[in-house]
Amino acid sequence: MKKVLPYLKPFKWEMIGCLVFVVLQSLADLMLPTLNSDIVDKGIMARNTDYIWRHGAIMLAVALGVVLCSVAAAYLSSKLSMGFGARLRSAVFEKVESFSQQDLDIFGTPSLITRTTNDVQQVQMGVMMTFRMLLSAPVMMVGGVIMAMQQDMELTVTLAIIVPLMLLTLLIVMLKAMPLFSVFQKKLDRVNQVMREKLSGVRVIRAFIRVDYEAERFDKANADHADVGLKIGRVMAVIFPIMTILFNGAAILIIWFGGHRIEVGMPFGHLQAFITYTMQILIAVMMATMMFIMLPRAFASAKRIREVLDVEPSIIDPTNAVALPEGPVTVSFDNVSFRYPNAESDVLHTISFEAKPGDTIAFIGSTGSGKSTLINLLPRFFDVTGGHIKLGGVDIRDLTLDTLRRCIGFIPQKAYLFSGTVASNLRYGNPNATDEQLWQALEVAQAKEFVESMENGLEAEISQGGTNVSGGQRQRLAIARALVANTNVYIFDDSFSALDFKTDSLLRAALKPRLTDAIQLIVAQRVSTIRHADAIMVLEDGRAVGYGTHDQLMTDCAVYREIALSQLNEEEAAS
Repeated sequence: MKKVLPYLKPFKWEMIGCLVFVVLQSLADLMLPTLNSDIVDKGIMARNTDYIWRHGAIMLAVALGVVLCSVAAAYLSSKLSMGFGARLRSAVFEKVESFSQQDLDIFGTPSLITRTTNDVQQVQMGVMMTFRMLLSAPVMMVGGVIMAMQQDMELTVTLAIIVPLMLLTLLIVMLKAMPLFSVFQKKLDRVNQVMREKLSGVRVIRAFIRVDYEAERFDKANADHADVGLKIGRVMAVIFPIMTILFNGAAILIIWFGGHRIEVGMPFGHLQAFITYTMQILIAVMMATMMFIMLPRAFASAKRIREVLDVEPSIIDPTNAVALPEGPVTVSFDNVSFRYPNAESDVLHTISFEAKPGDTIAFIGSTGSGKSTLINLLPRFFDVTGGHIKLGGVDIRDLTLDTLRRCIGFIPQKAYLFSGTVASNLRYGNPNATDEQLWQALEVAQAKEFVESMENGLEAEISQGGTNVSGGQRQRLAIARALVANTNVYIFDDSFSALDFKTDSLLRAALKPRLTDAIQLIVAQRVSTIRHADAIMVLEDGRAVGYGTHDQLMTDCAVYREIALSQLNEEEAAS
């Protein structure tokens, strides 16, 4: 809990106010049985009407005070817990936003979603219950014992028997339940994971007729989660029966011994007050019971949140960041090697090339040759394990991530659009872009025609992931989004694969005059997409086996020639 408690600091006045009102409410509750006892003994028994009216008014005022304090405590505790939950959720989200791909893989997406939502909710509920019940319970218990002793000292022997038994029961149950709550949250992670895979891969599942198989997977994950929940339920189930037995046993003992005490002169009102105080003490113990049911889960959730907050991102801004030179920049890879975490060998080996403003550098090779890995190193999605990457003559590790990534327009292999409108998606890289700039980018990306045909044009709705547009349309909108950002370097990670040959050709022709001073780094599978690039790097097993123009590689690189001839005939490849 230590890692999450600092997020309570901004709410110190709410905490103080809640503490004050809870204590006042508890003290007022403790006053009511004594006032009632006095009315019974000195008013009703003595038939003193004035005394009854006078002390009855006081009792009514105290009861009203209890109501007001209860309302105030509920309001402040809710404001405190909700504000704390919002801050903690934001902290977890911001922390996850700073993670590299390597850091994200440590937890997995389903677990991070659970930790940001369900775990934060459990801690938030624990905080609210702590300030509502945990503060009240000890005041009621200690105050109830003191007030009960003032009514009759000998009857308090019954409390010395019942209260320790209750506390012992709570301790045993808590020790058994704590480990189960951590397992419970992990099982919830698994349910989220299977559910997420089922929804994301619904087309594949239906295409391969694996609906029943996926249903079995979910049923197993759900059953495992339910089994742990049942184990927790069984442990917790013993609390309330035992507490009920002790609760009623205490009442029987008090009435039994109280009857004997009345025979020797104890006022009836004192017995009535003593029974009420005993009930208040036992209710306080029951409140503590509820807390012990909730707190172990809150502690387990807090531990999972702390695990996220404790992670130091593997890719961070440098301590002494260097400024990037003004104007167009160059990109250079100098003997770059890379190995994925925990991998046995490098996936890239001593890659070197340089791109100047206006250059188009293309990368081609068989599947798994390292093309996408190579260009993902430039925006520092991963850090190189050998060599250097320089932007404008500055090592990218000496630039802040904001500075570096503002220079790069990235079009990923799998185009992703966010829920909103066409305009909101295009302005993702440049919030201040005008409608005219958006239409210009759409025209270059060969998307203007289909956007104009959509109802509301730029304000047309886009669903999450862009599922309400085709793959080619989604790809063109992603390209337009990068163009709106107006950067110095554009990375096309196999971004033309979803386009037909005609659209591909028109788009590349429109890009050339638009990006005269920008560097284009293109990963492609089709030779026709990259044959007019200024330079083409051929990769095989993470090594550069060829570098040059299309004509040079057709002559000097057997790997490239083989790829080209598998797609084009001799005449097309030579033209």
